Amino acid sequence: METAKTASVECALDWRSPYARHTERYFFDKIDFWRDLFPGSLGDELSRLPVGGVAETSLAAGELGGPYDARQMKPLDKRYLELRLRSGRTIAPRRGRFYPRGLAAAATDSFPGDTRPFRYLEPDATHCALDLNHPLARYGARFSTRIMETLDAREEHGGRCNDVIHDMTTNGPGLQAALPDMDTDFFAADSFAREDEGSDGEFYQQPRLVNHIDTTAIAHISALYGRFLHPGMQVLDLMSSWTSHLPDGAQDLDVTGLGMNAAELEHNPQLTARIVHDLNRDPALPFAAQSFDIALCTVSVEYLTQPVEVFSEIARVLRPGAPFVVTFSERWFPPKVIRLWTELHPFERMGLVIDYFRQAGLHANLGTESIRGYPRPADDKYARTLRDSDPVYAVWGYVQTQ
Repeated sequence: METAKTASVECALDWRSPYARHTERYFFDKIDFWRDLFPGSLGDELSRLPVGGVAETSLAAGELGGPYDARQMKPLDKRYLELRLRSGRTIAPRRGRFYPRGLAAAATDSFPGDTRPFRYLEPDATHCALDLNHPLARYGARFSTRIMETLDAREEHGGRCNDVIHDMTTNGPGLQAALPDMDTDFFAADSFAREDEGSDGEFYQQPRLVNHIDTTAIAHISALYGRFLHPGMQVLDLMSSWTSHLPDGAQDLDVTGLGMNAAELEHNPQLTARIVHDLNRDPALPFAAQSFDIALCTVSVEYLTQPVEVFSEIARVLRPGAPFVVTFSERWFPPKVIRLWTELHPFERMGLVIDYFRQAGLHANLGTESIRGYPRPADDKYARTLRDSDPVYAVWGYVQTQ
């Protein structure tokens, strides 16, 4: 009888698209190195490593979801493509966007519930093409795995086999990548409409001193911010609230919070200055040019109705070479989220935020990161109904130097 080593691990894919670098991190709470599938001999190498050990390998284009195949490009006359929702309502596809195959079951030789994505392309005014290739088919990657905790060895009796690469890449990675020769059409006329177009000042008048993501997700965001922060920085916490999610060890920071509710800002001990300002009413920031060393925006970008104008303002008030880091998850206030946000896959939302940076035209060295699969804290109010912690998605860019 085989004896298998088991461990909890964090895997990461590092890859590059035409406009950004990307990292996808995924936590597996129990990996069996005798049974579960890793690229090449990586599983054997990992089985010999202690806690903290890392093994990595390179993956060529085509090893993530299969190779690119031109036969998976389906040309159509636009008049004969219909995307039908379960409600029966049809939607007009947008150039460069991704949609579930099940919305166009006949055209994609699929079934109504198929969630695998296809990309909609428009070569001209009358024709379209549906790209059925995996979103990562064109890209190679660096794959790494870190041993987080070793678990008890046990006799192996068979069971479900996890394909680690497959599990990491079947639901989203790649959807944030724009095509090099075709802009994605995110900016339809109603993209930034909201269910409640009333005064934001009135909506946010009542203080909400609660966390909008669980503590594990907060810890991931704090650690991510820590990679960008240095002592002595002038920090702009955009769309701030009663907590800024800065790492506990962050020292000697001068943090200005700009938010919607004065009482929430007053409760935030990490702020050294507090300003109430409605960016949807006035996207111009009340700061002089080159005032800050870094800007952060936490779980709030989905509410911006004039995002490109705000991102341009961020570039104005940051010093050359300074980063702007945006993080979000999968929760929001339904009345105030923009319509487009609710229509996009979470990974495609990272693509939208990349587009904000690109449309603003003043940011370089764009990057994204996703963090998924970690267990939800046992004391979280949703622990009985949701297994995984709130996912974290991050996008960042640096103000171009002259």
